[in-house]
Order: sequence, then structure tokens, then C-alpha cells
Amino acid sequence: MSWEAYVQSQMIDKNLKKAAIAGLDGNIWAKSSGFELTASEVKQLLDSYQDTSKMQSSGIVLAGQKYFYLSGDERVVRGKQGKGGVHLMRTKQTLLVGVYDEPLTAP
Repeated sequence: MSWEAYVQSQMIDKNLKKAAIAGLDGNIWAKSSGFELTASEVKQLLDSYQDTSKMQSSGIVLAGQKYFYLSGDERVVRGKQGKGGVHLMRTKQTLLVGVYDEPLTAP
């Protein structure tokens, strides 16, 4: 399965509006159609994982959109914008980015 197929089947088809997978070096491996996430935004996010006060003061910026920082730890960061928001998940090799419009509920 390609990374693009993974983004579509495991993220977008699960009711996320936009999604991406990036390496910990900031390179974007795959992203959903129309998601204009940049490598520099990913690098800035990854750098902020070490000191979340940066996200607390300046928010989370993805594809030029600013999200209010809600909470986070060394693996997961959450942000909000209106009724929607963003969840970021850092793994040993990647950063998973998921953007949603409405609050998600379990199936």
C-alpha cells in the first residue's frame, strides 16, 4: 500500500477533512488532495514538540491556517479552530496530521 493510499483509506475515509504523513526530518511523504501543508510547517511543529510553550504562545499553523493549542505531550498534540481542529501524532518515524471540521465520534 502506498502512503497516498494509506492517507485516503485510514485517515480521509475515517471522516478527517485533511490528512498527511511526514517524516521526522520534515519531508512530507503523502497528503490528501488540496491540503497545502508545507515541509517548513512540519519542521516547525516537530521542533515545537520539545517545548510546547511555542505552540501555546503562537498556535499551530498548518497549510497557512492557525489552530489554538489545546493540549499535548511528547506524542500527541491537539488544536482547535471553530468546531473543527487538528490532531498530531508523533511516532518513531513519522508525524501523522489529521484535520477535522466537526467533532469526531467513535463508530
